[in-house]
Formats: sequence, structure tokens, C-alpha cells
Amino acid sequence: MPEYTLFEVQVSTITPLHIGSGVELLNQYDYAIHSGQTWRIDHNRLLEAQKIDDPRQLAIISQRPPQELLEESDYRPDSPFFRYVLKGVPRATGEGAVLREQLKDVYDRPYLPGSSLKGALRTALAAGLWKQQGLRLDISRLGRNPKFAAQELERSLLGANPNRDLLRALQISDSLPLPASQTLMVVNARVINRGGKLASPIEMEAIRPDVTFELTMKVDTALFSEWAKHAGLKFNAESALLGLPALVNRRSLEQARREKAWFANIPNAGGLISFYDQILKSNLKPNQMLVCLGWGTGWESKTFGEQMFSSQQVREALLRQFHMARGRRKSEDPFPLSRRVAASFKKAADGRVYETPALPLGWVLVQFKVVKGNQSLWR
Repeated sequence: MPEYTLFEVQVSTITPLHIGSGVELLNQYDYAIHSGQTWRIDHNRLLEAQKIDDPRQLAIISQRPPQELLEESDYRPDSPFFRYVLKGVPRATGEGAVLREQLKDVYDRPYLPGSSLKGALRTALAAGLWKQQGLRLDISRLGRNPKFAAQELERSLLGANPNRDLLRALQISDSLPLPASQTLMVVNARVINRGGKLASPIEMEAIRPDVTFELTMKVDTALFSEWAKHAGLKFNAESALLGLPALVNRRSLEQARREKAWFANIPNAGGLISFYDQILKSNLKPNQMLVCLGWGTGWESKTFGEQMFSSQQVREALLRQFHMARGRRKSEDPFPLSRRVAASFKKAADGRVYETPALPLGWVLVQFKVVKGNQSLWR
């Protein structure tokens, strides 16, 4: 039997998932809005179709919004002037309105980076170990740079360096790509505060719910063998990695309980409460994990969460040190005070737009099947 276990993995989106490319698309320049859909413009083909030989005239045309060069008849699925078509439209329709781009490959096909999934599992694993060991936060052990503040804590839990890091034994591939027009939608995201007020919209491309990505995952159990230990490779908490699904699911369900309680005090948040009810009633199998990925999943999913705070004083000191709480805030206020959600909006007969929080972001179901190696691992 090989000293590793290879899994075939399916990651299915439950709510919209945004993993950004870092690019901001502009209305009428990078995309056009037409017939309830968002059309991503292919600049090169559109300019080539103008058949203009005079460089001066071509320079003048290239300064105009590309959307102005399109005809009504161009808006069709087989049009050469569009790279792909998105389900839905942004709320903001003015020239230059911003739409955040979803990560894709060079052929405009969305995919799930293995690093994104591994990062989420790493955080869940470290947070679970923190809780199991009953640790308390010592702010003096944190670095001053917010991006690397918890690096020493992570090393104490997972390994002192990359060679001894427990997650060295977990290898996750990028997923196979999928066609953009069949998988992407426009999400109108909102920050919602404790009083239920919706802040300025954040509009983005996102993976639709019920889209499934396929990838592979490998657990290198050779690193836990006797010969590895004789070679000086001793890993902290290897049993935690071998029991990863149960640990991840405990954390996800705890997060769902906290989120449901938070939204219970928010007006018009019935859809979100129903969603978390369904999550909490999930009858998960041993080969399934619920995971939060990508943008907008919140502070709880990106950190060790509230369990870090041994006291209110420790929490407030941490928030001050890293400038994490802005504006007026009382020490007894919970943290964080807001959430990011996908919003739904409808136009009433009087022309006014009514908007309500609809779904959280980034929830996925991970299902895996052993194709080589230890059939009992993660079962």
C-alpha cells in the first residue's frame, strides 16, 4: 500500500463564492448591461471589427466607451464581441461603475485554487488545535504587522518551519476550470451593521450556488512514518490532520450558530436565518466537510475567532493594537459589528428599489472519495 492517500474531491458551492483576481471592471468599458444580463466585452475583437486603417481615427474611437460601438444585434450568445455573459446585473448602471472580477484562467474559465481551500482548512485546523489545548492569547507574542501577527502562534501549533509544518502533508490541486457563462453571476454584496442598515454596495462576479468543482487532495502519511521520525521529521498534532473533517465541521457548525444568533436581531434577515437553520440541520457524512471560502466570509472564518479572547480586556487591547474597530465603539460591544451578505433587490411599482439581505457568502460543501491508499482515512 502506498504511504499516501489520494482523494477525488468535489467542492460544491452552497452560496455565492467570490475569489477575486484583483481587477476592477468598468461599466461600458469592460462590460455592458443588456436584457437583464452582464456582457463582458472583448476589446480586441470589437476594435478589429471596425476595419479602420487610419491610426488617428482608430485612436479617437479607442477613447470612446467600447459599449458605444456595439449594435443591438450584437447581444447574442454566439457574438464574437463578448468573452462571456453573466447571469444578473449590477445595481449601479452608470458609466465607469465598478464590478470586481472573479479569478479565472487565461481562457476566462473560473476555477477553485487549491491554495484557497488549503488556507481555509489550515485556519480551521489551527483554530481547532487552539481550542483543544485550551490556549489563551498573549498579545506580547504577536507581531506588529497585522498580516503576520499570528505567525508565531501558528508555528507553535502546526510546526516551527515549512519542513516541519503539519500542512506539508496535505497537498491540494487547483480544480478543473468551468465555462464562465455557465457558472458566474453578478452579486450585489452589502455590508450590514448591527442595526440592520445596509452600507454602500460592493458588486462583483461570483460563482453561482450549486456549481461543483473537481480537484484532487493528497495526504502524505509517509511523513508520519517511523522512518520519517528517525530522520528527524516530527510533526505536531498529526492526529488532528488525520481527523480533519470532524474538526472542520465542528468549527463550521459553531460559526453557523453564532451567525444565526447575530442575524436573529436584524430586520428582514429571515432568509439568512433559514439558511443557517439548514446548515445546522445538515446530516453530514464522514466524507463531507462544510467550509467557508473566499471574500466576505467574515473575521470568524479567517481567524481563530472569539475563542482567542480570554477576557474583554484582552479583546479590546487586540482591537486597539491592530486598529480593527473603527468609529464610535463601546467596550461591551461585540466584535465584529457588521457582516457582508449577498443582497436581493426588487423594483416596486413606484420605481423605488427595495433591498434585503439574502444569503451569506462563500459556503461550500467538500466531498471526497479515496482513489488510492488508505481506504479508512477520513471515514
